[in-house]
Amino acid sequence: MKTHILGVPVDNVTRNVALARLLKILSGDRHCVLLTPNPEMVMAAQSDEEFMKVFYAADLVVPDGIGIVLASRLNRVKIKERVAGCDLVQELLAALPCPASVYLLGGRPGVCEKAAANIESRYKNAKVCGFHHGYFDQREERQILIDIQNKMPDILLVGLGFPKQEKWIYDNRELPVKLSAAIGGTLDILAGTAARAPESFRRLGLEWFYRLLTQPSRIGRMFVLPVFALKVLLSWEWRKNEGTE
Repeated sequence: MKTHILGVPVDNVTRNVALARLLKILSGDRHCVLLTPNPEMVMAAQSDEEFMKVFYAADLVVPDGIGIVLASRLNRVKIKERVAGCDLVQELLAALPCPASVYLLGGRPGVCEKAAANIESRYKNAKVCGFHHGYFDQREERQILIDIQNKMPDILLVGLGFPKQEKWIYDNRELPVKLSAAIGGTLDILAGTAARAPESFRRLGLEWFYRLLTQPSRIGRMFVLPVFALKVLLSWEWRKNEGTE
């Protein structure tokens, strides 16, 4: 079952259910897409029709940001829990029942190499078959696409930052891949070049605040959060007055 946050469809799944769906996807042959929106991404989709279309085309859209979970409490369908994309990807790699090939795309030069080494040392069934950093031009992109087509990875992890990564996956949905996942900064986590917030911050839904404390340059991006909250409230009031809530 889905709920909608300012028009963006989000699956109402727990982490365990989401993981089970991904494992089922890997047992099939169809190319499926995993997206992990947070409030900042939802706000970007308000003025970007192409970005909004990508969410509707995805096979699994999980609530990565705590703001998505809180906003859903004003809907009939209330999201059960936050499903952090970073946790979900790592749990998927750990739960692979048999060897699966993984292709990494994104991050700064050198990040994918570190992530690849860590993935293969931590997850016995995850086999990295290729990687490329996220700073590529059109000529390099053609070579990347050829490389992916030749290697036919089971899992394609794309960390190009939103909305580029989501649109890139959508534009290349004909690639011979079972699962494409837009994972943002998860590549840096896998590489060990960035750290997750402490468990106490994550449990309280304050991972965004920890990132602000450790990366003050993000403060400009954080201004979108109160705008998101206000827009959600106004949307709820409108729906309530119109009798659609």
